[in-house]
Amino acid sequence: MTLAFARPDRRAQTIAGVQAVPDAPNAATDHNPRVRNGDVPQQANAPEQNPAAGRAHASRTRRRAMLLVVVLGVLSALGPLATDLYLPALPQIASDLGTSEASVKLTLTSVMAGLALGQLVLGPLSDRWGRRLPLLTGIGVFTVSTVGIAMASSVEMFSLLRFVQGLSAAAGLVVSRAIVRDVFDGDAAATFFSRLVLLSGLAPMLGPVLGGQLLFLGPWQLLFAVLGAMGLVTFALVLFGLPESLPAEQREPVSPREQMRVFGGLLRDVRFIGPTLTLALSFGMSFTYISTFSFVSQSRFGASAQEFSLVFAVTTLGMIIGNQVNAFLISRMEIHRRLFLGLVGSILSVAVLAALGASGGADLVTVTAALFAMMVFTGLVSPNATALALDGQPPKIAGSGSALLGTLQFGIGSGLAATAGLSGPVTLSSMTGVMLATAVAAAVVFVGFTARVRRTLVAA
Repeated sequence: MTLAFARPDRRAQTIAGVQAVPDAPNAATDHNPRVRNGDVPQQANAPEQNPAAGRAHASRTRRRAMLLVVVLGVLSALGPLATDLYLPALPQIASDLGTSEASVKLTLTSVMAGLALGQLVLGPLSDRWGRRLPLLTGIGVFTVSTVGIAMASSVEMFSLLRFVQGLSAAAGLVVSRAIVRDVFDGDAAATFFSRLVLLSGLAPMLGPVLGGQLLFLGPWQLLFAVLGAMGLVTFALVLFGLPESLPAEQREPVSPREQMRVFGGLLRDVRFIGPTLTLALSFGMSFTYISTFSFVSQSRFGASAQEFSLVFAVTTLGMIIGNQVNAFLISRMEIHRRLFLGLVGSILSVAVLAALGASGGADLVTVTAALFAMMVFTGLVSPNATALALDGQPPKIAGSGSALLGTLQFGIGSGLAATAGLSGPVTLSSMTGVMLATAVAAAVVFVGFTARVRRTLVAA
């Protein structure tokens, strides 16, 4: 990914800082305002005058950009991975803690509540204190709480620590989006969000597969030991590989009342709430599949654990392909068109899935093919909707915008997904019914948002 469309005032400051963070300050440049702003005076061996130096400079820039992708990608994937990694171990956890499986399943609700609430709190704090401090604090608490979960002796303590784990893991989700908003604009932001959505989307799908394999090596505590080790690695990546992206002069202390006004302004801003609701409804569609298909595959198709894992792997490949298609289309198709293409494709894919179920022609192969197509088109929706929602907001409230976006996405999406099992055991028809309704609703909201924005521009 290139940095050609990064914000000019942040490109040199943030991307170059990926390499510069561990180093000591340079007295020769720290007091030169032109250097601090990225306006480096021409030297005799500047890249523009020396082809070899230019190639080396371009190579360093690509490496720094890739490091930024890796660090932010790990941050955005940590929360979703923590949510789903332990799903295969639920029966074992219930047995070890002497409780029912239903009680252990409530720990999934507690971590989701923590993720939603944590984003609402940590996003504004990152606007006030900068990105690094809330991020490092959140990762530290995540690591400690994860180790505590591995030593929990009751389901009550397990649930409480899962809530704290979700609350702290939210830092990675909300701050990573804010950093992208700090550094990139427009299509460059959409490109970067494609990378982040890829990693954060892979985590909940591959989490159960990885968790199942780890259970072959040890008890359920091993899963949380691995998560704790990931927390330590992530803390080191942020400490040494991620510079501050929000300058001190752009931070504003905000009282709780003023913060509520900021959230209120975002909810009234059609440029924010339109793409955010589109994203939340689309997430409800995909999360319905993620959270219910394990039951459907076993009850309807008699799938084994290995077959279920294979379906997840295939649909994960669909998400990867969708993100790559989105990156390919960025220079060829306008962002609203890319998003609309993803929404229409999602509706058609789920409609085929519903038709297969209604006609009696559904089997594991045909259903997997339809879900694969759906996830390809989902790869077009998430990065573009996120970029549209945050692109119209000033950097000083990027953390608040990211927080509200994440809270609505997780809250609305997971809440809608839960309706698939309200009438009893989850079936293929109840799963596809919720998925089709949320896919259509996402498209309707997006069309209304686009029409509203166009009317506003014409009136102006």
